[in-house]
Amino acid sequence: MRTIGQKIKEVFPDIAILKDQDNYSVFNGRNLPSFVKDFLIRKYTDSNGCLDKDAIFAFLDKHIPDDNNVVKNRLLRQETVQLLTRFIITTDIKGGKVRFAIPDAGIKTNEAVIPDYVVNQYKDDLIDGEKWGVIKLVYIPPVGREKGQIELAEYKPFRPYKVDLNYFRESRKQFTTEEWIDVLLAAMEYNPESFRGTTQKLEFLTRLLIFVEPRLNMIELAPKGTGKSYVFGNLSKYGWLISGGKVSRAKLFYDKTRQQPGIMKNYDFITFDEIQTIIFQDPPEMQAILKSYLESGKATVDNYAFLSECSTMLMGNIPLSSNNQPLTPKYFSSLPESFRESALLDRFHGFIEGWYLPRMNKSMILKDWTLNVEYFSEVLHLLRTSPEYSILVNDVVYSEEKSDLRDLKAVQKMASAYSKLLFPHIISTDELDKKEFKLYCLDPAIRRRGIIKEQCHKIDEEFKEYMPEIGLK
Repeated sequence: MRTIGQKIKEVFPDIAILKDQDNYSVFNGRNLPSFVKDFLIRKYTDSNGCLDKDAIFAFLDKHIPDDNNVVKNRLLRQETVQLLTRFIITTDIKGGKVRFAIPDAGIKTNEAVIPDYVVNQYKDDLIDGEKWGVIKLVYIPPVGREKGQIELAEYKPFRPYKVDLNYFRESRKQFTTEEWIDVLLAAMEYNPESFRGTTQKLEFLTRLLIFVEPRLNMIELAPKGTGKSYVFGNLSKYGWLISGGKVSRAKLFYDKTRQQPGIMKNYDFITFDEIQTIIFQDPPEMQAILKSYLESGKATVDNYAFLSECSTMLMGNIPLSSNNQPLTPKYFSSLPESFRESALLDRFHGFIEGWYLPRMNKSMILKDWTLNVEYFSEVLHLLRTSPEYSILVNDVVYSEEKSDLRDLKAVQKMASAYSKLLFPHIISTDELDKKEFKLYCLDPAIRRRGIIKEQCHKIDEEFKEYMPEIGLK
C-alpha cells in the first residue's frame, strides 16, 4: 500500500517536495520561513529527492548571508549586494519618497529609498507593508548636503509559482476525503500519522480557516507547545504574527501622524499570539475600533475610513486540569481584561478547543513527499477571493426565521472556509455530497459558533446560550 506521500508525488509531480530534515540542515544559521526554504529545496532537488547541497550553499552565500551585519559594510565599500529577503515598505509623504527597511540586515527606513523608476515599474507590488523578493542594493555616497543612502536598484517579486486553481481542484478529485485531510496536514509540515483520529486532525486544520476566508474572526485557547506560532509565522507570507509587546491603533489600523494605514490593510490575516502578554495602548480606543472592524470590516479613525478583508486570530494559553480539560468552564477568563467584554467576543465567529491538539513531538516531524509550502500558501491565498463557495453555502444552508444574524453569518463563513479547504473541487450544488458537507463543514461550524455563544452567556446573561436551528435545506 502506497503512503499518502507517494500519492502526492504522483498527483502533483511538479509541485511535490521531499521533506527530509537532513536536507533542511543546510539552513542552519539562517532564520528563514518555510515558504522560502521549500522554494530553495525544490529549486535544487532532482526528481529522486536528492539535494545538490553545494549549489544551495552557493545560492545562500550570495543571496542570504549568514551574517547580515556584513550587508551594510559591503554596500559602504561600493559593492552591489543582491538578497532574497524580507523588507518593509513605507511611503514618506512629507519627503515625497518611498522608503524601505530590512530589519534582518540592520537597514532602517531613514537609510534606504526606492527610486521612482523601480516604484513605477512595480507600482502594484511596492505598496506599504512587508514584502519578500530578490532585490539588488547599491549605496549612493553623500553629495554636498545630501546624505548618503541605500537604493533598491532592482526588484523581483518572490512568486515562484503561477497557481492554476483548476489544476488544484482537478487534482483534489483523485483523493478521498480522509486522504485529503492527510494531504493538508502534510502541507502544513506535520506527519498525519502522529494525530489521534479524524477529530484531532480537523481541530488542527481549523487553524487554516483564516488563511482562506476573508474577515473570519477566530479564537484559539490552547496549552503551550501545540505549534501555534509555527503555523501562523511560517506557512504564508500573506499573514502577520504578533507575539506579545505593545500594539497600537496606529500599527494595526491607521497612523494619524504619518497618514498611513496600518498592517491589517495589506495582509490576509493577522494573529495575536500570546494574547496575555500583549499590551494595547489606549485600551478603550482599541476596543471600540476592534468592535467596529470585527463586525463589518470597517473602522473610522478621525476622518479616515479604514476598510480591510483581513481575518483575525486571537490565541492564548489556557490552564488545564490533570485530565487535560480547562480548569474553569469560563474559558475567556484567561484573556486580558480588555477582551473579556461579551459584546466584543460575540463578534468572533468561532472557537478552537486547543486542548484537544497534540503537543509537538518528534513523531510529528514530516519525512515524506508533500506539497511545496510556497505553492500551498499561494493556493490558500487565491481561494480567499473565490466566491463560488460562499454562494454554495448560502444555497444549501437554512436557519429559523428568528435566527440571530451574527450566528448565521458566522456559521456560513466557517462552512465556506471548510469547503475551500476540504472540498475545493466542489463549486456547485449539483456536485455536493450533502452528507459529507454536513459532517465536515456545517456541523463543525455550528459547534464552534456555539462555544462562542455559550461563553458570552457566561459573561453576560443577556446573550442567549443556545444556537438557533441551522441545517441543510
